[in-house]
Amino acid sequence: MHHDVIELRKFYYTRALGRVVQRVLRDRLAQLWPPDQCGGMSVVGYGFAAPLLRPWLARARRVTSLMPGPQGVMAWPAGLPNCSVLAEETAWPLDTGSVDRLVLLHALETADHPHAVLSEAWRVLGPGGRMLVMAPNRAGLWARSEKTPFGFGRSYTAGQLEAQARDAGFVTERTGAALYIPPSDRRFWLRSAHMWERAGLRISQVLVAGVVMTEFSKQVQAPVGRVGRVSVPSPLDVLEGIARPKPAGSGKTARHAGRLHRNGR
Repeated sequence: MHHDVIELRKFYYTRALGRVVQRVLRDRLAQLWPPDQCGGMSVVGYGFAAPLLRPWLARARRVTSLMPGPQGVMAWPAGLPNCSVLAEETAWPLDTGSVDRLVLLHALETADHPHAVLSEAWRVLGPGGRMLVMAPNRAGLWARSEKTPFGFGRSYTAGQLEAQARDAGFVTERTGAALYIPPSDRRFWLRSAHMWERAGLRISQVLVAGVVMTEFSKQVQAPVGRVGRVSVPSPLDVLEGIARPKPAGSGKTARHAGRLHRNGR
């Protein structure tokens, strides 16, 4: 089951709970990758990461929001030149190694081929690039509620997310969580969301979050083993006789001089 871009837009931009989720996840992303430290970088989101990327528009060299075909695409950001692109999950319209930071939100849980999505993520990231995956927590309340986008598709544990990314070649950097409030529209939970987030970071063993957040990096190994030696010919070998020219007709002159010596001349 795939998300619908219209429903995603309604949740994040018109529903009070969705706006709280947007602020919580965006703040967590900004803690990991401060916008003022991403100057000159290419920042990309895949799935429906657009609500989180606005702070990077003024800082990063380029910001792109890729939205999968079955989900649909919307123009983003509002009031500015469009930065969103409709993309196939197995063929992103980005050059290999051109991305510095990549965010996956509402991406893996509904992908037809999650391994292919991670393979594309590996391809477009440059060496040392970072990827942050946000996915529904299998043990959380959000994955059990169909009233939010986190109740659709597959849910993950942190270990499952790490194993799937490791199979695609990524290295796990850090694992965290977010959304410690229940998926409720009640004012109490909405007003106290940030308090619960701060408490959840301190006592995460007690509170169960709705979203698993794991940061990965692309590490390209240097060549190992014996390096083959390259033999470069010297200039004398290349030029041969040109380097030490002989007079024209030198062989004929030497024979004539020998005959004169034998004749006593």
